[in-house]
Amino acid sequence: MIEAIGTYLPVWGSGSSRVAGDDEDVVTMAVAAGLRALDSSTVADVSSVVLVSRDLPVLVPGSGAALLAGLSLPAGTDVREQVGGGPAALEAVASAPSRTLVIGADVVGGSGAAAVLTGGTGAAVKVVARINRSLPVYTRDAAGRVSDYADPRLLRELGVKESLVQAGVAGGVDAAAGMADRDAAYLAEGGRALPQIPTRGASAALFALAAVCSGRQPGRVLAVEQATVSLAEVDSTVVRVSRDERPAMPPVRLGEPSEADISISLAAYERAFDAKLWLEADRCVECGTLAYPHRFRCISCGAEGQTETVPLPRDAEVYSLATIHVPVPGLATPYTVVLVDLGDSGVRLLGRLTGAPPGRVGIGDKGRMVLRRVAIRTGVPDYGYAFLPTVDEEVAA
Repeated sequence: MIEAIGTYLPVWGSGSSRVAGDDEDVVTMAVAAGLRALDSSTVADVSSVVLVSRDLPVLVPGSGAALLAGLSLPAGTDVREQVGGGPAALEAVASAPSRTLVIGADVVGGSGAAAVLTGGTGAAVKVVARINRSLPVYTRDAAGRVSDYADPRLLRELGVKESLVQAGVAGGVDAAAGMADRDAAYLAEGGRALPQIPTRGASAALFALAAVCSGRQPGRVLAVEQATVSLAEVDSTVVRVSRDERPAMPPVRLGEPSEADISISLAAYERAFDAKLWLEADRCVECGTLAYPHRFRCISCGAEGQTETVPLPRDAEVYSLATIHVPVPGLATPYTVVLVDLGDSGVRLLGRLTGAPPGRVGIGDKGRMVLRRVAIRTGVPDYGYAFLPTVDEEVAA
């Protein structure tokens, strides 16, 4: 049963397709969508997380630690990372036990992410047809080399249509994931238009579920990946759908980052990981002063005794800022760094500006801290928090 759905789209791109920012990847977008699906009453009950994508960061043993930290879920939560597209994500939702957070995220073919939280109540999802066939119009090998035979008519006629015939699917669908809008038009009944889906990969199936559930009517969702198809039926029960989809902005032209690699100290990486990704501070039990990151001696009363860990607010206000134009290894320039006050905690945090052109922020501007990829150091994605300014739509909401 689908209890809630959250969606996320990067701000860069157009109304029909978005592009991930230079500080975004599958993990950061998955966190953004997952946080939309969760709320204070459900986050404590999540028993497992399933992340489906074909653009997963290549980390051993995986990206589970960063994903859970960004979602504020316990480090012991079960995480499964699955390589797959729309059909895999749709079937993951249909087969997931209660209290599972299923996330689909994509970088290639339209960037974005969507998350489904399952529960004991909500909309029932049942896969009623599936066909696995091979028609490799688009391939990507282990080294990342892509072969695209770019024949949409072949894929439509010998791929999707033939698979639907083999699956015995009759009648129209209410949302189609993994197909261009013009190629999916024939799947609708009664001359009506199918909802526009902003991505083509794993997240597309979950965006399609969000479209059907928003209509509060029973519907059928088709998920396509080349010639492989899965069809699911969704009942009409009301589902909470929360979207983080800001108006699109044209991508900013930045200078190419230096090819020089940024070395990493794994000891420092491990030492800072929890505080940086969980966004937690230590509170002195003697005087209550917060310290971020952890300090062995209280910066206020000098006590060296026990401390307690407390979460920091995510809402932020710009205290100071600077825009950097000097090239830095691994970073595209220019970029803006901001020093922000975190809520009323008294803690200030330094981070990059995200989701806005460099320099488009001022002292006193409000926003929130969001998980972003700070850099790639010796091949390792290094995550932290960046400042996302509030837009008018958020203020109005």
